[in-house]
Formats: sequence, C-alpha cells, structure tokens
Amino acid sequence: MREVRALRADEIPVATALLDAAAETDGTVPLSEQARLALHHRAAGRVLTVGDEIVAYAHLETGADGASAEFAVHPWHRRRGHGRALLDVLVADAEGALRVWAHGDLPAAAGLARSAGLERVRALFQLRRPAADPLPDVRLAEGVNVRTFVPGQDEDAWLAVNARAFAHHPEQGAWTRDDLLQREAEDWFDPAGFFLAERDGALVGFHWTKIHPDGLGEVYVVGVDPSAQGLGLGRALTLTGLHHLRDAGVPAILLYVDESNTAAVRLYESLAFTPHTTDVMYASASTEPGT
Repeated sequence: MREVRALRADEIPVATALLDAAAETDGTVPLSEQARLALHHRAAGRVLTVGDEIVAYAHLETGADGASAEFAVHPWHRRRGHGRALLDVLVADAEGALRVWAHGDLPAAAGLARSAGLERVRALFQLRRPAADPLPDVRLAEGVNVRTFVPGQDEDAWLAVNARAFAHHPEQGAWTRDDLLQREAEDWFDPAGFFLAERDGALVGFHWTKIHPDGLGEVYVVGVDPSAQGLGLGRALTLTGLHHLRDAGVPAILLYVDESNTAAVRLYESLAFTPHTTDVMYASASTEPGT
C-alpha cells in the first residue's frame, strides 16, 4: 500500500541514497542546497512508501510568500504513479498555491507538471565557463576596497546587505542568521573565498565563492547594496571571485542566475559563461513567480 508520511531521523541515510540515485540517473541533483540542508540538519521532509520501502522523497517549504516543493522518485520505482501521488499530497498540504521546482528541466518532470495542470512560471539557468580561459583585470571604483569575510565578525553586516540586495528575491533575500551559520559549518566553507567590498568603512557588496567536492568552482552568490549601484561593483566582485577560483586550480566555474535577471545574464555572458542546465518552477496558472 502506498503512503505519504513524515521522514524519521533514522531514515536520513535512506533518503540521501535515494537522492543520490536520482542524481546519477538524471545527471542533475534533484534538490536545492536549501532542501538538502533541511534534510540533514532538521530531518525535514516527507517520504512516499510502498510497504516498508521508501520510494520517493519530498521537501515542502512554507512561508509568508506561499509554499514551494521539490521531490524525487527513486529511478527503480518510476512510471508507477508515485510522482503524481506525492505531488497531489503536496498540493493538499500546501493549503493554497504551490510552486514546484524541477531541477534539470527533464521531459518527465514537464509531463508530470502538465498532467497536474501546472505551468512553467520561472527558470533558473546554470551557466559555466572553463576556469583557465582569459579573464579581464579587476578594476574597483575609487574609494572601494575588498577584503575577505571574518567569521564571528561580519555576519550581521552581511545579512543586512544581502537582504537589501535581494529584497525582491524569494529565496536569497530571506536568509536568516541560522541559514548563514549552517553554511559556515559546511565542509566546503572557506572565508578566504568570501569577498566583501567596503566603501567609507561600510559593507556595500560581496562575492561568496564555493569549491564543490568534485573540484568545480562556483560563483555562489554576488550581491551589491542598492546604495552602491552604478559603481561597477557587480562586475568587479564577480571578477575578484573568478580570479580566486582560477588560482585555486578548479577546472570550471558554474553559477546560477534567474532568467528574469537580464542584466546579470548579460554580465555573465560577457565573461564567457555559457548555458549548461536549467531548473524550472511550475505553478498553477494563477500563481505569479515568487509569490
């Protein structure tokens, strides 16, 4: 018998193995970093079981802007209606409009969304570039200096700038101190790759880089305070991080950018980033992206 229930803490390794199997089969990770952290730190999530076996996992996030979900079905148990059954439960649990992320823009996910009456409302591009390709020099505006993040000192200032820089971003702008500290506790965290731009002693922008376990570098997040727009900080900070990652010896550098952020897309294309994959958000026709 098929059942959807809350994940138990002792089932985290099973859920992790399921997600790893889906990633290997599909060639893309099925959950965002935020959902993965919720799984490992809070045992958050739902599982779909058949008998005693976990065959699917879902993460449902609710907040002031509504609910969003991500889920994966184990490759051995697909094409049996489990994905639709899990989606129907998530829609009911959301108690309102539900946004669903599908990582990799896979045909099966698109078909499932259509069958549930969901439409594509947003896309997140993953772009990549070879790290060894030539890079322009970094040029900072007069009065701006760049240093690296100091754990235990810079959290509050960074959170304030991040909130202002991403005031209209439904995920990044809502980060809390706990979100930041969780990432500082991750094995990949390295303050030497977390760059802060200051002007007149105040933080006005940042570029946080990341090196993945497989060696890939990432433009993890770049933000500029609205008060410092027009100084060319976005480009300068991006290049600061790219030079750092290249010098660290990574083979390639990836980043994520919303398709609606056309200015950022143009910036990254000017720095030789090219399309790699796309994550798609589906929602009911009446749901606006990010609401």
